[in-house]
Amino acid sequence: MSLSFVHLSDIHFGQEKTDGVRKTHDDAKACLIADAKRQTKAMDITGIIVTGDVAYAGKPEEFQQAGVWLDDLASAVRCSKTEVQVVPGNHDIDRDHISDGTMLMIYKILVEGEDKLDGFLQNEDDCKALYRKLSAYWSFAEGYNCFLDKAGGIASNKIFTLAPGRTLRFVGLNSALLCYAKEKEGHLVLGARQRVLSNNEGEELVVLCHHPLNWFQDSKTARNYIRNRARVLMTGHEHEPSMSIDNVKEGRDIMYLASGAAVPPEASEKYRYTYNILTFDWDEHDDALTVTIHPRTWSEGDVDFVDDTQLLGGNGPTFKLGSPNYRAASENERLGPAEVGSIPREADEATAPDDIVIVEESTVPERFALVLLRFFRDLTPAKRLEIFVRLEALPPNWTGGMNQAMERMIVDKLVRDGRIAQLEDEIGRSTGRAVDN
Repeated sequence: MSLSFVHLSDIHFGQEKTDGVRKTHDDAKACLIADAKRQTKAMDITGIIVTGDVAYAGKPEEFQQAGVWLDDLASAVRCSKTEVQVVPGNHDIDRDHISDGTMLMIYKILVEGEDKLDGFLQNEDDCKALYRKLSAYWSFAEGYNCFLDKAGGIASNKIFTLAPGRTLRFVGLNSALLCYAKEKEGHLVLGARQRVLSNNEGEELVVLCHHPLNWFQDSKTARNYIRNRARVLMTGHEHEPSMSIDNVKEGRDIMYLASGAAVPPEASEKYRYTYNILTFDWDEHDDALTVTIHPRTWSEGDVDFVDDTQLLGGNGPTFKLGSPNYRAASENERLGPAEVGSIPREADEATAPDDIVIVEESTVPERFALVLLRFFRDLTPAKRLEIFVRLEALPPNWTGGMNQAMERMIVDKLVRDGRIAQLEDEIGRSTGRAVDN
């Protein structure tokens, strides 16, 4: 089966400072939805990918606006509104949550490098301080089941099946952890907790990261891992779309795809509104991953989106990438039958309505996915706490503190205990509308 996505980046909700700019940007965002609807009418869209900078200043109200718009986009391209993958960008941080002490930590890391980052991450208080600026982003991303590892790890992890024994894993990286407003190219640190990517037979990787690799101190090491263990790297940040393929060695390729900006801070001839429609598929003959790209860009003359005829350089739109992990699976298949059951699966149709099995990110049932979306993305922390109190779901030893990891554990326990209907009712009571609306 093929997998098709709408890929965009740098939407910057909340950046508009004047009514004129707001009017122009709102029109472009409406045109993007209308264009995506036309372009995908004959396609089955799997989901939406956003490679960072959903917001402009990391404020809760900006993410709320983004959620409404993404719901409209999902409806237009006929995919579930829960099927959004997102990673954080530098504009998704809230600078008001960066204290002087946190700034000293960031400066020390940027000067002394990865060892200093690891030292701070091992201290619970320091780690919390580094992640505090991503609090609003966390609620937004958790709603889409994009788990943000708050120990220096990855930002999302979703797996899809292309064919029996052939999977595609999307791994999101958090390149915003050390952002503070004035970071420069080559100063950020990705860290080994993120850059050491998995390497499994039958599975190829698509890596999502807001910043291109040239923004990291450890870019050389990160590039080596990504070149050899991923087939596609999708980035944002620099607002200029581009695509290139690196023939790493015979039978091993990687595609670098920079999305451009869905809504740049200031639209111009250089920085135009852009997005992509992507399809991933399996080439059975060569046991390879194929990527089909339909780049869309704003035309001032048409005042609408058109095909970007220059991005692909006259090639494509379908590109075949040498995929060593797929070929490795083939070699094992010749020795014996593959174990298809290694991929987590959703609860089957015989499962009772409230008997939801919680598994990894890509495989949560739609009912549970909608609960996550409405609970974390659409409710404030205060509203979420009120629901826990009404459901008497707080731990017996609760002392008044509530971190985000605890919130998710409580939600998971409510669902495991067969109380998903009660949780849905409470969300509806807090928002004034049913969970599935």
